[in-house]
Amino acid sequence: MSGRIGRRSPRRWLRLQWGVVVVVAVATITGGHLTLVRWEMPAFGVRWSLSAGVVLLYELAVLRRYLYRNRHAETGHLRTSLGPATAITLARGLLLAIVAGFVFVPRPTGAAAWVPGLTYGSAVAFDFLDGVVARSRNQPTRLGAILDLKFDTVGLFVAPLLGVLHGQLPVWYLAVAVAKPVCVGALSIRAWRGRSVGPLPKSAINRWLAGAQMVVVALALLPIVEPPLGTVLATAAMIPFLLQFGRDWWAATTRPSRS
Repeated sequence: MSGRIGRRSPRRWLRLQWGVVVVVAVATITGGHLTLVRWEMPAFGVRWSLSAGVVLLYELAVLRRYLYRNRHAETGHLRTSLGPATAITLARGLLLAIVAGFVFVPRPTGAAAWVPGLTYGSAVAFDFLDGVVARSRNQPTRLGAILDLKFDTVGLFVAPLLGVLHGQLPVWYLAVAVAKPVCVGALSIRAWRGRSVGPLPKSAINRWLAGAQMVVVALALLPIVEPPLGTVLATAAMIPFLLQFGRDWWAATTRPSRS
């Protein structure tokens, strides 16, 4: 009996921490809504809350689904605490949800115009910081790696979409936002049809190119960067990013499937 309780305790603690994250998410939505009501109009607060809420629901669902993969990346030991690195990743998720809230809200003016860009820029910084903390404390987890990839996809979809809708990025930059979802979806359809599909290759250059998009978008969302400059920067960063996705597609469709 005691052994059974011991095995369950880490999972109970993890579920408790998930509950805490839910409370923080609700507080974030509530605070953002009230702030926008004071800044603009109640209708904008509702739009922001709905957009941010959808992203937060997705992130919370991902966290709950993979909660018990909070295991050390090498030893496989189930960790009772989510740890500081994962906490930073979750904070990044909150920041991305805040950015997503502005998608269906008119572009802010005055001091509020800085909020989307600075918020997304902070999320980009947290993307770098969580990995540093995990490695320095020797606490890389499988859950952390999953959340990192999922939140990267969220950020590279939401932020470019916001930039385009607010006129800060060119419309063709939406190709960056949909590149990964389209690629993964197309490969899934290809596999469903019984055609050969290999794994998407992993390389350092993919990470660097994705990081370049994040930096460019963060700059473009700032009110001091006017569209002509943002357009040039975004286009220059987009071209190698899409070429790399084309290369990955070729590798995944010409390489034999592991199955």
